[in-house]
Amino acid sequence: MTQIDLPSPASPLKIGTRGSPLALAQAYETRARLAAAFDLPADAFEIVVIKTTGDNQALIAADKPLKELGGKGLFTKEIEEDLLSGAIDIAVHSMKDMPVQQPEGLMLDTYLPREDVRDAFISPSLTSIHDLAKGAVVGTSSLRRRAQLLHRRPDLNVVQFRGNVQTRLRKLSEGVAECTFLAMAGLNRLAMADVPANAIETNDMLPAVAQGAIGIERRTSDSRAADMLAAIHDQQTGQRLAAERAFLAALDGSCETPIAGLAELDGTTLRLRGEVLRPDGSEAISDDQSCPIEDGAELGRAMAAKLLDQAGEGFFDWKR
Repeated sequence: MTQIDLPSPASPLKIGTRGSPLALAQAYETRARLAAAFDLPADAFEIVVIKTTGDNQALIAADKPLKELGGKGLFTKEIEEDLLSGAIDIAVHSMKDMPVQQPEGLMLDTYLPREDVRDAFISPSLTSIHDLAKGAVVGTSSLRRRAQLLHRRPDLNVVQFRGNVQTRLRKLSEGVAECTFLAMAGLNRLAMADVPANAIETNDMLPAVAQGAIGIERRTSDSRAADMLAAIHDQQTGQRLAAERAFLAALDGSCETPIAGLAELDGTTLRLRGEVLRPDGSEAISDDQSCPIEDGAELGRAMAAKLLDQAGEGFFDWKR
């Protein structure tokens, strides 16, 4: 085995992250796993907080859809620039925020064990979407959640709702909406047991592709980072994301299409469920197939092709 030049407090490995509470929790988890894997002290790693365009408070306050603000790259561009320049050694990301294409010179092949994939229904007084009165106001900035909600409940009034957990809870208490939605993974990672959350089963709301997964990005040429990250990579999460992200890439890797996808493993079999919707919820097309785990990415691409074929001409007219 190659001898790895391990970091030390005098020469720490620099871990780049956004500064939100959730992003920091993910960076701390990455640091803890690396420190444990190589029996190193925590200060052999330096957490470097990088402000991204997506962290701009004015943008968050504007409550505009992500696609109008610049898509998924909002949360990654500055971090990836620092990674390419060598200002940081690795970058920690929420995988559902990651575009399917990596910038040249960077790669993403390390995933931590996946958290709860489900969405959470957040309301101080209600426990599920079924409890909402006709015409109730619900808040979400997610195109996918909006489309899924309107597909099941076209009577609902869905309003834009951005911001971190604390901001969204404040908006609920102010009566801006009766409920909102977050990822269970984020609530669990932040140990926010006090948030009035109820998990939504995946049969009721299929999650975003890669929801609940943390990915660690590095420079393609950095063999030292590659060797260290290999020690904390979770193979099953990687197998699931290979199928989900191939599905997303073949459909539309931007934030402009409501897409849901989830791969699950059972023994040597991978089950993939996929869904694509019109933003107004008027139409949803879905599929559910299984294959050997190693064929997951191929199934993802084939399922995307099948759904695109089923959608036919006109399904995506609203994108023009």
